[in-house]
Amino acid sequence: MMERRRMDTALLVLLMGHLATALEVPLDLLEGLPQPPTITHQSPKDYIIDPRENIIIHCEAKGKPHPSFSWTRNGTHFDIDQDANVIMRPHSGTLVVDISREKADHYEAVYQCTARNKHGTAVSHNIVVRQSRSPLWSKEKVKPIVVQEGVSLVLPCRPPAGLPPPIIFWMDNNFQRLPQSSRVSQSLNGDLYFSNVLREDSRNDYICYARFPHTQTIQQKQPITVKVLNLDAINDTMAAFYNDTDLFSEDPVDERRPTFLIPSGSSSSKVVLRGQVLEMECIAEGLPTPEISWTKMSGDLPAQRTSFLLYQKMLRIEKVSESDAGDYRCTARNRIGSVHHTIRVTVKAAPYWISGAPRNLVLAPGENGVLTCRASGTPKPSITWAMNGIPIENSPKDLSRKVEDDTIIFTDIQTGSSAVYQCNVSNDYGYLLSNAFVNVLSEPPRVLTPANKVYQVIKNHRALIDCTFFGSPIPKITWFKDASALDGDPYILHDNGTLEFHTAQTPNGGKYTCVARNFLSIYENHVYLEVKEPTRIVKQPEYEVVQRGRSVVFECKVKHDPSLTLTATWLKDDGELPDDERLVVDSDSLTITDVTENDAGMYTCIMNTSLDQDSASAELTVVEATPTPAVVYERPDPPTDLELTDQKKRSVQLTWTPGDEHNSPIQKFLIQYEDALHHRGHWHNLTEVPGTRTTAHLKLSPYVHYTFRVLALNTVGFSRPSFPSRMYKTEAAAPDENPTDVHGFGTEHDNLVISWKPLTAFQSNGPGLCYRVMWRQKSVESDWTTVTVANNSRFVVSGTPTFAPYELKVQAVNDHGVGPKPAVAHGYSGEDLPVAAPENVQAVVLNSTLAEVHWDPVAHKLIRGYLKGYKVYYWKERSLHKHNPHHMEKLILTFSGNHSHGRLPGLHPFSLYSFNVRVYNGKGEGPVSRTQQFETPEGVPGAPPSLIVTNSNLDTLTLKWSPPHDRNGHITGYTLKYQPGSTQTSHPIARSPPRRPPHKARPVSPFGNVSSLLRDDGAHISWEYWGPERNVFVEYTVENSEGEEEWQKELVNGSQKVVLKGLKGGLSYRVRLVARGHHDQPLHHSEELLVTVPAVASRQVDIATQGWFIGLMCAIALLILILLIICFIQRNKGGKYPVKEKEDAHTDPEFQPMKEEDCTFGEYSDNEDHKPLKGSRTPSNGTVKRDDSDDSLVDYGEGGDGQFNEDGSFIGQYSGKSGSRDTAEGHESSGAPSPINAMNSLNSFV
Repeated sequence: MMERRRMDTALLVLLMGHLATALEVPLDLLEGLPQPPTITHQSPKDYIIDPRENIIIHCEAKGKPHPSFSWTRNGTHFDIDQDANVIMRPHSGTLVVDISREKADHYEAVYQCTARNKHGTAVSHNIVVRQSRSPLWSKEKVKPIVVQEGVSLVLPCRPPAGLPPPIIFWMDNNFQRLPQSSRVSQSLNGDLYFSNVLREDSRNDYICYARFPHTQTIQQKQPITVKVLNLDAINDTMAAFYNDTDLFSEDPVDERRPTFLIPSGSSSSKVVLRGQVLEMECIAEGLPTPEISWTKMSGDLPAQRTSFLLYQKMLRIEKVSESDAGDYRCTARNRIGSVHHTIRVTVKAAPYWISGAPRNLVLAPGENGVLTCRASGTPKPSITWAMNGIPIENSPKDLSRKVEDDTIIFTDIQTGSSAVYQCNVSNDYGYLLSNAFVNVLSEPPRVLTPANKVYQVIKNHRALIDCTFFGSPIPKITWFKDASALDGDPYILHDNGTLEFHTAQTPNGGKYTCVARNFLSIYENHVYLEVKEPTRIVKQPEYEVVQRGRSVVFECKVKHDPSLTLTATWLKDDGELPDDERLVVDSDSLTITDVTENDAGMYTCIMNTSLDQDSASAELTVVEATPTPAVVYERPDPPTDLELTDQKKRSVQLTWTPGDEHNSPIQKFLIQYEDALHHRGHWHNLTEVPGTRTTAHLKLSPYVHYTFRVLALNTVGFSRPSFPSRMYKTEAAAPDENPTDVHGFGTEHDNLVISWKPLTAFQSNGPGLCYRVMWRQKSVESDWTTVTVANNSRFVVSGTPTFAPYELKVQAVNDHGVGPKPAVAHGYSGEDLPVAAPENVQAVVLNSTLAEVHWDPVAHKLIRGYLKGYKVYYWKERSLHKHNPHHMEKLILTFSGNHSHGRLPGLHPFSLYSFNVRVYNGKGEGPVSRTQQFETPEGVPGAPPSLIVTNSNLDTLTLKWSPPHDRNGHITGYTLKYQPGSTQTSHPIARSPPRRPPHKARPVSPFGNVSSLLRDDGAHISWEYWGPERNVFVEYTVENSEGEEEWQKELVNGSQKVVLKGLKGGLSYRVRLVARGHHDQPLHHSEELLVTVPAVASRQVDIATQGWFIGLMCAIALLILILLIICFIQRNKGGKYPVKEKEDAHTDPEFQPMKEEDCTFGEYSDNEDHKPLKGSRTPSNGTVKRDDSDDSLVDYGEGGDGQFNEDGSFIGQYSGKSGSRDTAEGHESSGAPSPINAMNSLNSFV
């Protein structure tokens, strides 16, 4: 009975198996559909963290509504709010642990994340968080190793146990890896093995390093010293140590048969997991060095996955499978003998999916479905199910659900059965945990692939066009082209709705319709396939030999699909061209003038489009002006005997016979073809084959009359082309591509012009080329309107709404079918004038000359076209201190783009302004907004236009002036400034320039408040600037100069003041500011300012009153004073030392007589590190000062002024001049030195 039940279950699974693969669509692309949670990202099961950084445990999930998250730690609820160091990212389940206040090891635990919403609960796998560890090497004393030459040796590494385990390598003191060989090698455990040692193995820097990859730290073991001695050397060494001879009396090491150092014994075993890497090693010792070989006793080694490392000592098998289990034998052999070791390999397997993890199910009410959790492993894993994180046996009962081992069967499922199911597969070596939801929905079909999407592919390449769909029940997908269903060769329909072409041809281009249907509805989607012509170089650059100093031209002419943009790139020796003006790149050539030796090399032209590319190369050889006439190599002769065989619809095989190589082997053959139907006389590159082959299998395109020829290439260059083959005609087919550059625009407010770039005759793939033009209004539920037009490039649709978005498609059609599904282009019908004005128009006055206007943007639908911007019309009504109207012509400021405010510069202070705003599009301006007004505040008044001096007396004068023309407010008073002038020269008074009447429609100046101030360092010019231009200059010229003198200019970018230096006294200058924009924009000038520089009378300068002269004299006097002070100090340091009177009284044994040859005391010399005399002190600067003790050199003198030099040498007493000094000064003189002696001391110092 049980067996019968299992058979029924298996049959039901087979019948409904296709439903288990129902969902391949990302549900989050569909708005409004409920979806149970799905874990999208989680940290790995074994999560090793860096203890120096914050811990981030990832858990991301999606669902509708968005799921909430919770965590467990070591199987119990983890209350994140109770731990101040842990936060959960917003709209996410990811935990961030701040380790600045708590050590990372406090958070080592097993974590699990839960994501839930009202439709179900998904759980993550267990995340075991452990911190990485890179411990230090334990302290140990490494003793030197002395071994006899020829014996085996093992240098232990024994690295500290880290997490993850470290990577071991041996290096020397210079951080160079120690060389390894068949004799010396490192084992898997890190030890260094010597099969036999040689004298050259002696060294003191065998260092084992352990690199911990997670923390990127390296630990170093203490260096190991190895000394290899032969027997005589060992006897000599030990005899010298023990006072004995012949300590080692054994014979020298003889040759010996191999024995294994690792592994030990004759056999061992190893367990490896399926999918991992199996590494086995055999290291043997012996003399001579043994050689290692491997065999599998129960079969052959898997050649594709097997590699031998470390001189055959290691066998490595990647991606281990169950078939790799068995006995492996390693054999060590030298000329003395051999030894074997057998390793028995057992393959275990952690659980793994057989047919993939369980997939999400989307079912309609009343449908049937299956969740399958099919996995395997060794030993066989156990399977448990859970629903919404609760074991399924404890979950609410559901009559539509039936659990059968690794399968859950749903029969006649009903609304409310949505849930997330967890499948857990585990054995001794691991586990798999997978979430799969069952979502019960009733939804009509939808196609998620964008409508009218255009796919482009190069002819003869594979093409895929998508139809990503969704629906519940699962829709059935059908593809149509020209109302014909597509099924079978050459089309392949995939389960996810994708339609595939093995090799796209021109007839394959066109419009394709994807139809998705279930019992609720039908949904159609149109896409386009464009098959483009390949890019081919028709005239390649040729090998050139050029004399130095001449010119050379490399041609590179290309044929490409005219609808694709072509980009040409030239390379020299596979690198960029040198930045040299002698190299000129044109669209189809490279010209090098005045060739030098450095220009020699290989030049490559690369022709790129967005879909493909072609390239060709040629070599340039530069020779001297008088080249040697002898030619050693020549180009090969052209191939002969071209023959076509194995002729098929889309392919043919070409064979040929090579020509004479002329002493240079043929490197490759280039195959070209001519299309006599479309481009007679033009040859195109088809393919290349190595020079060792004489046969090529050629892929062909439809509706082409092929003729082939072959060229041979050697180091000299290409041969002449072979004679053409016979013609081979391919059959016509439907277009492989569609027109490109599809655009939609309007010329009137009620029409739509659809334009495109038509196909060429070669692209047509057959006769009868025409175009299927399709359009429909976007964002409106409407069907596509289709018309077929002759071979044209545009079509006009009339009666369209104003400025409405449209989706456009153009598909190529010929007598053999339609082209691929065309891509969807977008365009708009014609524009019309806007119908609304900006609202809430108001102004904010920023200062007396600047205001900011604000408005609410006009709604997009009321603009009825492409928004170009807004225009502000403004004009001055009157000045506020005058009551009569002062009408000015309206000024216009244009603000391009979608703005809601703008600034009005150059306003008149204390004035009343009116303004309004209009929106404009490509058609013109819209209606005017409500006119608003604003008043500008008072500003700085202008200068009085005239100033007259009258009634000047000796002590009084009368000034008269006129009020300013630009009052800019209520005049409250005048400020009179004056300064005393020279009696010889009168000072002209600065005056404002005469007021010029304003021009009509005067452009608005971005400058204001321009003023000047004369100081000693020049004329200070200041201003305000609010314009957008970055290049601002100050210009000035002499007023009333003869002729039109050029304006001098200074760049003042980013500043609002400048000092004009070098202006000549007695002259008046016109000064203005200029703002320069782009070359096509007008200049902006400020009003001119008149600056008058007073004339200055020349006068005689008294040098005695100049500051620099007084300072120089003071410095000289101070220097003299310092020198005098130094002289007296030096004199006091010397003094008088009566030496002879106390010679007998002092017999210090440390005192040495003075050496006559160098006039220094023996004890006080440079050679004795400047030891001081007994009873004296030596300061840091090396001079000797007299101590308070009487035990000084004075006690040893015979009178005279004996002194010490700076280097400590004693002078005067034994200098041969003591007699004269005794007479002049006496024996016991201890007073201040005389001025004469002071000067002598100064001379000695200097």
